[in-house]
Amino acid sequence: MKTKITLAKTAGFCFGVDRAVKLVYNLIEKGEKVCTLGPIIHNPQLVKELEEKGVIIISEVSQAPKGYTVVIRSHGVGKEVYDYLEENNIPYVDATCPFVSKIHKIVNEESKKGGTILIAGNASHPEVEGIMGHCDGESFAFSSAEELENFINFSPDFCEKSPILVAQTTFQVSEWEKCKEKLKKVCTNPIIFDTICIATDKRQHEAEKLAAQSDIMIVIGGRESSNTNKLCAVCSQFCKTVHIESAKELDEKLFKDKDYIGVTAGASTPSYIIKEVQNTMSEILEKQQIEAEAVEAQVETAVNAEEGEFDFAKAIDDTFKKVHRGQRVKGIVVGINPSELQIDLGTKHAGFVPADEFTQNGTVALSDAVKVGDEVELEVTKVNDQEGYVLLSKQRIDSLKGYEEIVAAKENNTTVEGVVFEVVNGGVLANAKGTRVFIPASQTGVAKDDDLSKLLKQKVSFKILELTDKRGRRRVVGSIKAVLNAEKREMAAKVLESIEVGKTYTGTVKSLTSYGAFVDIGGVDGMIHITELSWKRIKNPSEVVSVGDSVEVYVKDFDAESKKISLGYKKTEDNPWEILKNTVNVDDVIKGKVVSLPAFGAFVTVIDGIDGLVHISQIANKRINKPSDVLKVGDEVEAKVVGIDYDAKRVSLSMRALIEETEAEEQAEIVEEYETAQAEAAAEEAAE
Repeated sequence: MKTKITLAKTAGFCFGVDRAVKLVYNLIEKGEKVCTLGPIIHNPQLVKELEEKGVIIISEVSQAPKGYTVVIRSHGVGKEVYDYLEENNIPYVDATCPFVSKIHKIVNEESKKGGTILIAGNASHPEVEGIMGHCDGESFAFSSAEELENFINFSPDFCEKSPILVAQTTFQVSEWEKCKEKLKKVCTNPIIFDTICIATDKRQHEAEKLAAQSDIMIVIGGRESSNTNKLCAVCSQFCKTVHIESAKELDEKLFKDKDYIGVTAGASTPSYIIKEVQNTMSEILEKQQIEAEAVEAQVETAVNAEEGEFDFAKAIDDTFKKVHRGQRVKGIVVGINPSELQIDLGTKHAGFVPADEFTQNGTVALSDAVKVGDEVELEVTKVNDQEGYVLLSKQRIDSLKGYEEIVAAKENNTTVEGVVFEVVNGGVLANAKGTRVFIPASQTGVAKDDDLSKLLKQKVSFKILELTDKRGRRRVVGSIKAVLNAEKREMAAKVLESIEVGKTYTGTVKSLTSYGAFVDIGGVDGMIHITELSWKRIKNPSEVVSVGDSVEVYVKDFDAESKKISLGYKKTEDNPWEILKNTVNVDDVIKGKVVSLPAFGAFVTVIDGIDGLVHISQIANKRINKPSDVLKVGDEVEAKVVGIDYDAKRVSLSMRALIEETEAEEQAEIVEEYETAQAEAAAEEAAE
């Protein structure tokens, strides 16, 4: 059967990307100098081509060289970028995708009405950052239904704020449906806008359907492309999926014994790259077909020999005794050395079994395992007709028994142990009982951005998720995460049994959101609200903690029914108001910096974390119109503490009091000098 290649109809540029790229080329053709705010698309080949034409990439609009036109890419940007361009008279072309612009308009209008904006998407993706830049009020981004649920659980008054839900245009459709259902369950009046691009929706559905019908999927697109990575995630659920950027990355081995090959491409992939991949694949398959036909021709020639003496033994040797990869054969051991066995297969080939293919335990000496004359059952792993040798494996035969044990482990849902021996595209490979097991990256238990190579040569435990045996090719998929989750559930149950308010734990920061930090305290997650992270006012939890940090926390509150755990991180001894009690008193003189100048006075740093107010009437010993007539932010000043209200958390300061005290002291000195002089004069007069 000839291998069939099917290209998805929706593969390649979407409308928004195609429009953005054409705008850049049009500007170049007009002779304009062009800079793009970030790479115009997530495709390194096209970006390099544009750079060769003089297009430069900037990360901030302030970096735009004089005389250049700035192109805003299809992801869009926040309102502050447009404001900066207008205020500084920088020429620009807006290539924002119309679908993205529609989202900007929605969030801007709805946030002005007082609604809280929820965005389904990657918070660090340029499109999501741009959407948030058009929100007037509160906005939060989340990447999954689970993260949305966490946000809802730890924001009890959230549903009272008329939540508005939108999605990044390339958000995964199946995850979006989960998010909508999750929000509808807890909020009676959510306003939901389905903003996933129609092309994205169609592209993902077509990729899913094509992957279900294929032996392997080739997904073409940039490594940094969000929609390309989502296509890989969709396809990998159904068959082996390989992500490439160009035809150079194609490996001939990928297509061996494949009947149906599916091809799709991300929205940032130019058509010429897709065409190049198709042509290269066709050339590989044609070459493999020619090689297969050549082998068949050799067999036919031997069978149909018409002239000369018919050598029956030779015919047997040249035809019926031919061997092929994957064939099970029996042979006689004719030679033994430390690195290999020499095997007589009864064919024209010399057979060899490398030491590491004889047994799973490579430390066993071959001379201790077999002797010359022994018959062994083997599997052919490689045939070289040109040089006349065959490589064989006894380990693969032995692995059949191990495979049966793996089948039993799948049926009984028991744990299997293996050793990771290779990191591959999309996951790792482990050897378990002689069987190769693929563990997807999402099932390794390794964080999304972490290096999978940390698992190499590690002994791991996993559950079997999937077993297939198609045309003699076994596919085994495992999950380390399933074992870790089971262990985590056990640990969580123990923690929940003993948890109580006030109890302290050492935990690990698992994730950060705009409203707090989630901490694993032994298999169960608790949340430190942003207000509990520091006594100071902070804008983001990342100012205090990072993912992976080990932190000491205590239980502030625990809801047994919902299993919601609120954690405290701030320590009483670090409370600046407690420090103030022990270090500063009324009538003390402090030195501090002016941090702000409202119309009614000046705020001056008293100690780290506490600012005191110098009322406008207490800045000078004369009437002033506004604080900035005397002071500016950053000035170092001295002030007297005239009041501390610990309940209201206020410190009152006076600069005027120090001026008046200084003037009083100076006047006292003058009076004292005058009285001394008078006394001295009277004494002299009396003496005379």
